[in-house]
Amino acid sequence: MLGYMIQLQERNECWQDIGMAEADSGIPRRRKAAMPLPQCVALVLQGGGALGSYQAGVYEALDTQGIAIDRVAGVSIGAINAALIAGNPPELRVARLREFWELVSSWLPSLPIPGGDLWREWVHEWSAGFVATAGVPGFFGPRTVPPVFAPPGTLDALSFYDNRQLKETLDRLVDWDLLNDGPLHFSVGAVDIETGNLRYFDSRTERIDARHVMASGALPPGLPPVEIDGKLWWDGGIVSNTPLADVLATQDKPMLVFQVDLFPAAGAIPRTIMDVFAREKEIRYSSRTRRVSDQLLRLRKARRAVARLLKKLPEELRDDPDVAFLRGEAEELPVNVVQLIYRANDWESGSRDFEFSTRSMCEHWAAGGAAVMETIDKAELLARNIVDGKTAAFDLTRK
Repeated sequence: MLGYMIQLQERNECWQDIGMAEADSGIPRRRKAAMPLPQCVALVLQGGGALGSYQAGVYEALDTQGIAIDRVAGVSIGAINAALIAGNPPELRVARLREFWELVSSWLPSLPIPGGDLWREWVHEWSAGFVATAGVPGFFGPRTVPPVFAPPGTLDALSFYDNRQLKETLDRLVDWDLLNDGPLHFSVGAVDIETGNLRYFDSRTERIDARHVMASGALPPGLPPVEIDGKLWWDGGIVSNTPLADVLATQDKPMLVFQVDLFPAAGAIPRTIMDVFAREKEIRYSSRTRRVSDQLLRLRKARRAVARLLKKLPEELRDDPDVAFLRGEAEELPVNVVQLIYRANDWESGSRDFEFSTRSMCEHWAAGGAAVMETIDKAELLARNIVDGKTAAFDLTRK
């Protein structure tokens, strides 16, 4: 009991540090939005395991600044955060996010760490090793029987961990009726194992429950596939780690997108083998995100050029069937994409996405909030684009 009370005190101090950092920023809580907003604001959440508390910090800061979300889409841990947001009323969303992240980090309290980055890296690796051995409370745990000894074809044979406790956590923290029938448009991505195709489960077209969120986060070989309607599904990040394409493909209003990425594209040349693991993972996940974003924005620029060209055609060609087809294809609505990218500390290795310690969770959360504040401080160009109806992508926290 004494150890538990000490852990609670440490966790409270962690949250107090985040609150003090927000207070020190000099930016008070606002009901009015801190910047002009279009008709739709979307939050796009990438996969990244334990780094997902950065996304929770982003959402809390957006809420603090009066930036209401109309649409939320996620993959993997982003799908879990998205469900906690869409499946709760606005006044409870931050509390539910906090409850989830306190739960999954509760086995590794925030203890004082002497020395510099070398000691912190050692504790970081030890914490990740503990998770690999013991699992994460409320999320997943190791199987009693290793998968190599399980009967072929069973779920026990398809993963090293059992994630059934995640369903209990989601059902407790998410109001599925509100998620499906409420004001937020919700979608999560998962991969059909047999076809290899990525699909987005969407609250506007089907009834969402815990299975769809778990499927989006079923990263093999750690977690088992999830069965939905007779098919087995894996983590959507296998194909694309960001759901931006789905959000833009179904856009029906001028939109501002906050795209929260947990792996940066740019990074230093590795100096150790642990650096190699970290950098490889960053490139693997961020390259897909960058490619999708670049292709979508390039396509939008091409459409704008086609629209300008069509206006220059002589009158006798304007009713031509091919011109009519191109006119319909060239129609688009403005979108501005704000990229909020988690940039790791020097001591964080390739294990950072499964290091669920309380200290790291709190630091990631605080970093997400700081990124939003820094973005708002530099948002003059973004604000002009929204007012003028232009399309662009921004990374306003790049050093």
